[in-house]
Amino acid sequence: VDSVNKPGILLEVVQVLSDLDLIITKAYISSDGGWFMDVFHVIDQQGKKITDGKTIDYIEKALGPKGHITAGAKTWPSKQVGVHSVGDHTAIELIGRDRPGLLSEISAVLANLRFNVAAAEVWTHNRRIACVLYVNDDTTCRAVGDQTRLSLMEEQLKNILRGCDDEDSEKVARTSFSMGFTHVDRRLHQMFFADRDYEGGGVTTADQVDHTPSFKPEITVERLEDKGYSVVNVKCRDRAKLMFDIVCTLTDMQYVVFHAAISSDGPHASQEYYIRHMDGCILDTEGEKERVIKCLEAAIRRRVSE
Repeated sequence: VDSVNKPGILLEVVQVLSDLDLIITKAYISSDGGWFMDVFHVIDQQGKKITDGKTIDYIEKALGPKGHITAGAKTWPSKQVGVHSVGDHTAIELIGRDRPGLLSEISAVLANLRFNVAAAEVWTHNRRIACVLYVNDDTTCRAVGDQTRLSLMEEQLKNILRGCDDEDSEKVARTSFSMGFTHVDRRLHQMFFADRDYEGGGVTTADQVDHTPSFKPEITVERLEDKGYSVVNVKCRDRAKLMFDIVCTLTDMQYVVFHAAISSDGPHASQEYYIRHMDGCILDTEGEKERVIKCLEAAIRRRVSE
């Protein structure tokens, strides 16, 4: 992929490949200066090269001069969140403490108010649940514009989530109608990040390895003084959309990726990112490094259940 460099372009490219469920086995990223030059090696879910002409044509058009990336679109249409993102549906965002039966109770409220759930994206992490529901009227199959009805639904959903919260917890349940056009997976990451789910676990160090099938990610942050970069190294179990989750988190934490090298060896992945903050600074304090490590580990673990 060769293109004029612009903020967020790496995430947009990776997003296109991830939405096609392609697995990135190797990647070389260079976007220092005014030009963006990346190479991606991808395979399908069966571990085979992409030979389907329609898929190849789709990628070329999406990433080409008239595609979503170079045209300046901020999201990928098939995975947007928002009132206008999936036709006549309303997107509802919910976050709160997870517990058995919660989704059943949410479904019951929507059914009683004559809403149909057309689609849903649900993630759980550190005893918290975040979901985006796409709903419409169960009779007309169109978006509901009645604000009284929508307010009633929102209040009842808040009551369900509020009943899940611990009294001594600083975290609160929230529900809202999404009005933006953010990619749904990115929005779920943002919801958890705002909820500070990364505070639920300790800092990962290079010598802490969990010998379970999905071993604990090893994440380090080092300074490259002579080049003016912070270097983030990630080693963990390889899986689909891993690069998207990492790049998404770095982007939303206001870090810019200038160079990166991605590779996988069997079930293991190794990813190295050369980053700076958007203001041009590198990570100076141990507190900054610790926060990046915690946030990346949380981002990796959120999607493990997939």
